[in-house]
Amino acid sequence: MSRSLSIYLLRCAAWLCLALPFAGLAQYSGSFSYQNLNLAIPDGNLSGLANSQTVSGLSGEIVSITVGLDIVGTGDGAFNGDYYATLVNSDGGFAVLLNRPGVTAENPFGYADNGMDITFDDSGDDVHDYQDFTYTLDSAGQLLGTWAPDGRNVSPLDVLDTTPQTAMLSDFYGTSADGTWTLFVADCSNGATGELAGWSLDIQTIAVPEPTAIPLALIGGVLAITSRFWRQNKTPRF
Repeated sequence: MSRSLSIYLLRCAAWLCLALPFAGLAQYSGSFSYQNLNLAIPDGNLSGLANSQTVSGLSGEIVSITVGLDIVGTGDGAFNGDYYATLVNSDGGFAVLLNRPGVTAENPFGYADNGMDITFDDSGDDVHDYQDFTYTLDSAGQLLGTWAPDGRNVSPLDVLDTTPQTAMLSDFYGTSADGTWTLFVADCSNGATGELAGWSLDIQTIAVPEPTAIPLALIGGVLAITSRFWRQNKTPRF
């Protein structure tokens, strides 16, 4: 075997090793916003409010997700420590966004701020304890910023700050974005009222190709290298 042919074969092997894990992978992203809903959240009613929306046209499995939530006070205003909120999709993903922020063994009522217009991201600070961090309220008293979901998957009647966080947005990883997404919000205590103004999803997915697509991509690469090899090494005829 000639030295040049050996080098060519080594190049082919290296290319195959590098290309195989990524052959045909495609990344997609989508933003889905549901605003101006203005749905009253039943006061002091654990049956709460459910709002379902359909996502379509986003192929592949979820690898990243953030969620926006806008709750505004009505009447005399909202009380953030009253709210419990979850998100579920039709492929089995589930996250607890809120579970009565501020509730602790010392404070059974939670935080008294007037609603929120926030983004949930697993990398943020824990929304349950947001007053322990630097936080911002708008002129109406709504909490702003980006926060990690509460994640405490227990009854809102039993939750504490020490409850483990087990239901985060990462639970959606590996599930399909397409399908029905349902946001549930409940006001767990009488006396303050609010409404669901809107919510949103920002999702990134990776689509794995059909098995037949990978060999075709690799064959194309090998043929390209082969063609280049023969062009560079052919013997001229006179």
